[in-house]
Amino acid sequence: MRHLYAGLILFPLAFLACQEEGLHLKIRYDQVQGLEEGNRLIFDDNEAGAVTRVFYTEEGFFIVDVTIKKNFANAATEYARFYIIDDPLNKGQKALEMIQAQKGGTLLADGATVGGATRASAQFDQLLSDFERGIGSVQKQFEQFLSELGRLSESDELRQLEKELQALGQEMQRAGKAVQEKVQKEILPQLKKELESLKERLQKFGRQKEVEPLEEQLEKLKTI
Repeated sequence: MRHLYAGLILFPLAFLACQEEGLHLKIRYDQVQGLEEGNRLIFDDNEAGAVTRVFYTEEGFFIVDVTIKKNFANAATEYARFYIIDDPLNKGQKALEMIQAQKGGTLLADGATVGGATRASAQFDQLLSDFERGIGSVQKQFEQFLSELGRLSESDELRQLEKELQALGQEMQRAGKAVQEKVQKEILPQLKKELESLKERLQKFGRQKEVEPLEEQLEKLKTI
């Protein structure tokens, strides 16, 4: 009976201790770019948490465990994006940056697993958000997206473009005629150039056919 009482006392204490530590998340990445245990997690230029573990799974991807400080936990919503950057305060070290692609959204549960983002995908999220709000020119955001996209490997760039083209198509379906025309005039021509450049690079390795499904996706966007 004494052991039972001890267990009943220790359980709530352990639960409260976990709450005090903050929010624990698992973030999945194909590559971690040198990210290590102990690296900082940054939100709005604040140190909002830390990387507590990085490990490679049998399935062939990385899981990054992070703890977000209690006073920043409300920023970790379904619209939170986590991407790897060079730590601005610690030369030679990496960090995780958390941004919110949109305001609001459901808070992530303690222990949840989320997909890691690249800076390019974060730029594209902002681009879609601006479309949705009807902001005039999105050229600057799109140029930033292409700039970040160009820093990825060819394989990562293919996967990223496939995902963003799908998202762009969904957004165009929801948007009004004015936004659709803006995308077709300002965005699609540049995306076509990006695909042509990627195809040319992959041609050296005999992999140019991998771009063809993306070219078909792009052609479909022109008819929306």
